[in-house]
Amino acid sequence: MRAVIAEDSVLLRIGLVKVLEMAGFEVAAETGDAESLLRAVEEHRPDLALVDVRMPPGFTDEGVRAALMIRQQWPDTAVLLLSQYVEERYAADLLATQTGGIGYLLKQRVADVEEFVDALKRVAAGGTALDPQVVAQLLLRRGGPDPLERLTPREREVLALMAEGRSNAGIAAELVVSESAVAKHINNIFAKLDLPIADGDHRRVLAVLRFLDGGPA
Repeated sequence: MRAVIAEDSVLLRIGLVKVLEMAGFEVAAETGDAESLLRAVEEHRPDLALVDVRMPPGFTDEGVRAALMIRQQWPDTAVLLLSQYVEERYAADLLATQTGGIGYLLKQRVADVEEFVDALKRVAAGGTALDPQVVAQLLLRRGGPDPLERLTPREREVLALMAEGRSNAGIAAELVVSESAVAKHINNIFAKLDLPIADGDHRRVLAVLRFLDGGPA
């Protein structure tokens, strides 16, 4: 798999290159700003773009806007955003356009190389990876009645882990329960959120979207 990296911190960028290469990625290009990132994606058409949220010249949301453009113009390129701080609205913005091949992690997660590489590969394969702190902020932001109020505390835990991109096996390991118990919780979540009958992966994405925006999936 090929990747491009957009990160204005030279030291972090060097570290990211090494991590991706160790994980089996070919780093086709590395850059420090959004314009160069877009040119690199157009030229190399990578499987994954690893993008800093805030980059020159304004250090606001340049990376997010570039990521949205990448997903619109080159939908086969997955995007994993890295941020210094929790800014959950950016994750919601990305997931509002497409539900696969999207990730949003805090930069501190890079230190746990094994989990970070797992997130990279999951996003590159079309899955999602949301930082646990982003998920926690989304929960705190909620207010008022919504379909999620029907869920039990355990079902909300399961849904939060689904939003992070965990598999059934990963959820079971985190909660120290059986995979069959996780499957039962997920089926209850689908039913309580009134999700239409569809293949399992599609319903899973719909559940995560409802979790993120509180509106109809």
